[in-house]
Amino acid sequence: MFTLRDVFFAFILMALLLLAGRYVKQKIRWIQRLYLPESIVAGALALLLGPQILGALIGSVAGENALLAGGLFTEPIRNVWSQSPGIFINIVFAALFLGERIPNPRAIWRKAAPQVVFGQTLAWGQYVLGILVTLGILIPLFDANPISAALIEIGFEGGHGTAGGMADTLNELGFAEGADLALGLATVGIVSGIVAGTALSDWGRRKGHVRSDAGDVEDPGGVPELSHTENEEVRNRRAHLMRGLLIDPLSINCGIVGLAIVLGWLILQGLVWVESVTWGTTGFEVMSYVPLFPMALIGGIVVQLILERLRLAPLVIQPLMKSIAGLALDVVVVAALASISLQVIGSNLGIFVILSVVGITWNVLFFLYYAPRIFPDHWFEKGIGDLGQSMGVTATGILLLRMVDPQNDSGAFESFAYKQLFFEPIVGGGLFTAAAPALIVRFGLMGTLLITGGLLIFWLAMGAILIKQKQRWQSAERQRVLH
Repeated sequence: MFTLRDVFFAFILMALLLLAGRYVKQKIRWIQRLYLPESIVAGALALLLGPQILGALIGSVAGENALLAGGLFTEPIRNVWSQSPGIFINIVFAALFLGERIPNPRAIWRKAAPQVVFGQTLAWGQYVLGILVTLGILIPLFDANPISAALIEIGFEGGHGTAGGMADTLNELGFAEGADLALGLATVGIVSGIVAGTALSDWGRRKGHVRSDAGDVEDPGGVPELSHTENEEVRNRRAHLMRGLLIDPLSINCGIVGLAIVLGWLILQGLVWVESVTWGTTGFEVMSYVPLFPMALIGGIVVQLILERLRLAPLVIQPLMKSIAGLALDVVVVAALASISLQVIGSNLGIFVILSVVGITWNVLFFLYYAPRIFPDHWFEKGIGDLGQSMGVTATGILLLRMVDPQNDSGAFESFAYKQLFFEPIVGGGLFTAAAPALIVRFGLMGTLLITGGLLIFWLAMGAILIKQKQRWQSAERQRVLH
């Protein structure tokens, strides 16, 4: 149990850890070269100063009753942190599309179809390979939980936020250690994604695959804007709407995020009710295990569309919304890493290593084989962003994009951003990511393999169509040049 005072000091300590993470990153060059976010450094510091490392060292030397034998943080503080990821991840996903002018889906598809197909195929391949390796290796050798098959996608494609946010769901399904393994995989993914992406960028430049000029790379700021919504008309409309309101704009934007979360909760409860009176009567339940955050994302999209229809969209201030989501994501990452169980990872080291190797190998080889075929132009720039996202977080993809195309000469930033509308609601922390563990429990690995394998084949078929279109276009260009 903990009190409101414990909650207050838990977040004060987290803020101090973030400042310490920034300081450590400034002083240690290899952390800078890996472009690790300060939140990951802060989470690692919290883990280091907690009962599992500092507390264990002091306890082994001075005894279990010695001062700091439990680490620097009290048990109530650690309890607050352990419950925070599942709460704050809802804010991250609710704010993802708030403040973005959402274009027509058909127009998005025309602009970003190869990017959508490439990203979706990467994600479904992680599921298929995860299931195959779990069936063929992990269960026979390690007696692994079947839900282990979903951990590559949860940790690599979903990242730290999704892995931490799904802890309660995995615990309810009897796989409590799954959250720790997913967080470990997310850490491996982001580090290997940056290392592999940097090496590939250097290789691509030497081989002539990168057509853009290299420039200085800064830490990525987040998801690129789907469209530029800030102009003089928007600012005048906002000033008109805010006239006479004695409320801070930050409070209004926090309220809009809250509205998106409530709407997402209502959608989820509605789906749970529909399930309970239909297929749920047979004992088949999925929606009851789905966490709130993918529905909060859908709620955010719906709220944004409603605000645009009512001409209230200027109330959403995009920089403020990004700051709200960024703060919530920092809380998720720090709290999740501070609460990770090293003992669980150590006792499942074989499973952890195999899933890590399979995930990294699939992402890198698929990028090298498929990206040159699916993208009509600038294949390296457009593919490297999805490679980074599939191994860490969206920010990793943006970082790798900036390494090879800092001036956006290829147009990869726009297609990468548009792709998120067809991607985030489904995988990478979307609805299927959240439902996958429950589907594995209900249908088994073979049944889930049929679902994910069918979807992988579907996206490969979509890719084959786009590749044929690309070949026809290239043939027509050659004919035009010859004549």
